[in-house]
Amino acid sequence: MVSILFLFPLIAAMSAEEPPGCKIRITNRGLEMLKYETQKFVVEELSNITMPEMKGKEGHFQYTIKEVKINELNLTYADLAFQPGLGLLFKVQNSSIALSFQRHILYWLFYDTGAINASAEGVNIHTVLHTTRDELGRLKISNISCDASIAKMKIKFTGTLGRVYDFLATFLTTGMRFLLNQQICPVMNHAGLVLINTLLETIPVRTEVDNYVGIDYSLLSDPVVTSRSLDMDFRGMFFELGNESNTLMNSAINPIVREYDRMVYLALSEYFFDSGLYSYYKAGLLNTICFQMPKDLEMLLRTTYFGIIMMINPALVEYPISLQLELNSAPKTTVKTSGVTVAITAIVTVMVLPPGKAPVQLSSMTMVRKKTSCLLMFYI
Repeated sequence: MVSILFLFPLIAAMSAEEPPGCKIRITNRGLEMLKYETQKFVVEELSNITMPEMKGKEGHFQYTIKEVKINELNLTYADLAFQPGLGLLFKVQNSSIALSFQRHILYWLFYDTGAINASAEGVNIHTVLHTTRDELGRLKISNISCDASIAKMKIKFTGTLGRVYDFLATFLTTGMRFLLNQQICPVMNHAGLVLINTLLETIPVRTEVDNYVGIDYSLLSDPVVTSRSLDMDFRGMFFELGNESNTLMNSAINPIVREYDRMVYLALSEYFFDSGLYSYYKAGLLNTICFQMPKDLEMLLRTTYFGIIMMINPALVEYPISLQLELNSAPKTTVKTSGVTVAITAIVTVMVLPPGKAPVQLSSMTMVRKKTSCLLMFYI
């Protein structure tokens, strides 16, 4: 089961660099969720190993080995862990690889062909993926450190002269073990530097939220990897699509996550919310708000402004009353342990709406309003 905790940081610190609007932490428990998929991916890639044709002569024997196929990989022990300061470590120990290939052997005047079944045992693979940030702010595998070894290899011949060829087993296993061992790390390098990076490059770092606002969630720095977690700082900035250069300056504090109990943590700073509200305000969606009033509020306003209406024009008494809010600045958020507070400053105008004529203003005032919502935690 995946557990994701969305929280606002309990502790924050000022940073000389651009602070993130969004911070994501993946813990060891979160990495457990990826272990099976990583193991499956590695098995698929190692199954595609190709080996060159082997030719040689030993005494009166001339042989050719070709059409090598990986039949089965048995990863007895496979682990995915954090490598502090570098990235991710994928480790395979005491595993085995079953493979087969075709033989063509000439002994004196006898020519024989057939299949050879072999198994590589004591397979150990130690691979470290170095995680960094690329120039566009995407996560990238910048380098791979790989070390592979095979403890021993067994070969079993089949066919008419299978028993006769057993003495070749020692010679062939040495060569096959060397060739197979040389193919493992290139496959792992290709999987990380080419396949995984190609997938990461398809992830956009700037995208549209709707027809008015977009979001930039590019990485601000290289991921920070410890023995317990991988932390990533994202810009977490909204922007107006009509004027992408007009963005809110980030003066918020840097969120810090101290927890490690859940699989994934998401911490959002005040800037994440402020930039979103600012972008919608600049796009014109929050500037003026007119809404249908409930009957009790309309009755209250009509009673309150009855005298003013009578002084302006008694005929206006029967016409509907409207309440209009016009924000003179973007809303501002404050994040605390108790919740999120949104503060707005608006000009409230009360008007009478005679049909077919211009609205008649009854009153105008500046209102400062704060609304606090409780802290939310989501579990999946």
